[in-house]
Amino acid sequence: MSPLALSTDRLDRMAIGLSGLCLVHCLGTTVVLAMLASAGGLLGAPIIHEVGLGLAMLVGALSLGKGIFEHGYTMPSAVGGLGLGVMAGALTLPHDGTEALYTVIGVGILALGHRLNFIASE
Repeated sequence: MSPLALSTDRLDRMAIGLSGLCLVHCLGTTVVLAMLASAGGLLGAPIIHEVGLGLAMLVGALSLGKGIFEHGYTMPSAVGGLGLGVMAGALTLPHDGTEALYTVIGVGILALGHRLNFIASE
């Protein structure tokens, strides 16, 4: 099934779920790093963050972009884009908890954008 064949509602739900997984990963990694420093090498690996951001950008572009064409509102896409920008900026921060904090903030903003998109599609 083509990603473009999926409804905006389904894409938004998938994107919100992906945001939730990101949140669980960030908080879980912080807890695991605090408890087991040796596990941090795997869970805190930069590739996980880069792939996660790439997935968020792909699903966000599909869902939020498709929403603009369906309902005509750009605000959900702008809010989601802000969230993605905060998440991308977090990758440049040191791994002292600051990165996780800004990633969680970005995920929340992105999820809000998807929620707004979902509401606008109803």
